[in-house]
Amino acid sequence: MNSINRREFLMKSGTGLAAVAGSTLWFDLLLAGKIPGHSMAMFESRFGVTQQDLNKILQIANSRGGDFAELYLQYKISNSINMEEGIIKETSENISLGVGVRVLSGDKTGYGYTNDLSFESMKNAALTAAAIANQSSTVRINDLSAKNPPLQVYDLNKTLTELQLKDKLTLVEQANQAAEKFDNRISKVRVGLSDELDYITIANSEGLLISDTRPQTRLVVVSLAEKDGVRNSGFYSGGGRVGLKYFQQEMTPQKIAESASEEAIILLDAKDAMAGEQPVVLGAGQSGVMIHEAVGHPLEADGNRKGTSIMADKMGKSVAREIVTIFEDPTIPHFRGSLNIDDEGVSAQKTMLIERGKLVGLIQDRLSAKIMKMKPTGNGRRQSYRFNPIPRMTNTILAKGESTPEEIIQSVNQGFYAKSYQGGQVEDSGKFVFSVNLGYLIEHGKLTQPLKNATLIGTNVQILNEVSMVGNDMGFFLGSCGKDGQTVPVTAGTPTLKIDKMTVGGRQ
Repeated sequence: MNSINRREFLMKSGTGLAAVAGSTLWFDLLLAGKIPGHSMAMFESRFGVTQQDLNKILQIANSRGGDFAELYLQYKISNSINMEEGIIKETSENISLGVGVRVLSGDKTGYGYTNDLSFESMKNAALTAAAIANQSSTVRINDLSAKNPPLQVYDLNKTLTELQLKDKLTLVEQANQAAEKFDNRISKVRVGLSDELDYITIANSEGLLISDTRPQTRLVVVSLAEKDGVRNSGFYSGGGRVGLKYFQQEMTPQKIAESASEEAIILLDAKDAMAGEQPVVLGAGQSGVMIHEAVGHPLEADGNRKGTSIMADKMGKSVAREIVTIFEDPTIPHFRGSLNIDDEGVSAQKTMLIERGKLVGLIQDRLSAKIMKMKPTGNGRRQSYRFNPIPRMTNTILAKGESTPEEIIQSVNQGFYAKSYQGGQVEDSGKFVFSVNLGYLIEHGKLTQPLKNATLIGTNVQILNEVSMVGNDMGFFLGSCGKDGQTVPVTAGTPTLKIDKMTVGGRQ
């Protein structure tokens, strides 16, 4: 079978290179000790974009007869710090400003964007988007009416973007020192801290005018351990839509660093995994990558309406055992994938996907929902104003079960336990492959020998029907998800669970 549309879950994405863009806006705000609470007010006061301008641009966008027109204004500041071997290798700041204009005409999409918020540039972007339609306009552009998001799931109290560089460097140095001191076999440490604050305003032809201010931060530690010529690395991260309090009280730099170093040290004594079909226990937390990839992506509506997803014809049917319930929930406070509204202005909401084994819902954006005659679920997401929104996951979670983690492990006489991962990919056919960084041999109901160089291979429907026990614990994994050339922040959650039969790839 041909491999189609592979997607990657970028588990070890740290802070990347960024170009520095000059702007007095952010520094003015810092000096004033104030973060704007409303994006539209900022776009008007700082860039001269008025509500009247937005109305006119929407009329131009719809001038050739589109069914729907939308503007997505964005101002975003992103910072990063990279430390390696105790040396700050890079600090960077990137400022992004622009507007994306979208026009829908039937199942077609027109899109234009510009980083110049002058009326003339926005007009040209609107005309570009409008070209998708070619008939007289019959859709009325409603007057814009400002609306506030009904939720607030971000911690905007002392965001990292407000901190001085020296205060951020302190967090990085704390992580570096804790990772190095964990064990004398730790030979190298890399620490990355990224933060951003994203102001967006969405206006559309239905009269919606809504704004959101979104923080995001992540601290990543990678530790390398060496012994007798053997080298292995451990990885851990923390963050989300949080402020400084999170790193002071919930997930400290020391805890993140020690978790990374501990994994690296354990792997020094790990043996190669044994290949073959066997019972597999997926540990809580990082195993959420499998739920995200093997279940979440096939339930995104665009693949289902186009018939490319393995789930396309299974709505209302049983696709898993009854103990399996999976849902999307962007309303969980402070999670990396959480949202007040999606990038189409739709209120965030919990969406049941698989309930007691039955497929009951899909991850919808506006366009797919319209074509499929369903309601949007608040999952229209885009990487920035340069991109068209598409249906994407936020926080994808396998619900808790009734078994304890100990009971699950004790039920396996001989098998494999997966604790942490390096990454994974899935095809629209449902086939997936995941690389396990750290695993364990299960012998007579106990975790014994640490294992490495293992892969988990299967298809999603097959594996969902092999789940025989679900734990009453829960863990969450922070990730960045790539699809159609766009990357967005996500969270994946899962309890410990047992899969009766699964193919494990290994070197033995």
